[in-house]
Amino acid sequence: MLTESLEEAFRSQLEALGLELADLRIGGTSQRPLVQVRIEWPPSDPPRPVTVDDCARASRALEAWLDQGGPLGPRYLLEVSSPGLERPLKWHRHWVRFVGRTITVRLEGLGRVRARILAVPDEATVVLQPEGGAERTLPLAAVRDARLAAE
Repeated sequence: MLTESLEEAFRSQLEALGLELADLRIGGTSQRPLVQVRIEWPPSDPPRPVTVDDCARASRALEAWLDQGGPLGPRYLLEVSSPGLERPLKWHRHWVRFVGRTITVRLEGLGRVRARILAVPDEATVVLQPEGGAERTLPLAAVRDARLAAE
């Protein structure tokens, strides 16, 4: 049910508010989809935290859009929140943003490991240093369920 065009539609709605889409999950059933949206502010120094008011504002804007014939029908459940401390890394821009940080990641052949993001040389590749292991260059498409590690 989650497609690139659907992600882009949510991303566009949030960008109109000055926010970025950090994560989008759609579950539930086709008759009653559960839409979980995580929002963030664009990178800044110092970082700007997402507040309850930010979530409420985003929720109202997304509800108005969805209620006006949005892509999910009239019987959806919407949850809007911040990505949290152990936020997911889903898109290339997340990997670039968090170079140098420690993550927990599920890697083929190794299972779940802690690793440091060393570099993101291009749109399709990441260089990781697993704790106690050798540097590994991996395709981003092969990485499953990566999250920032609480430090």
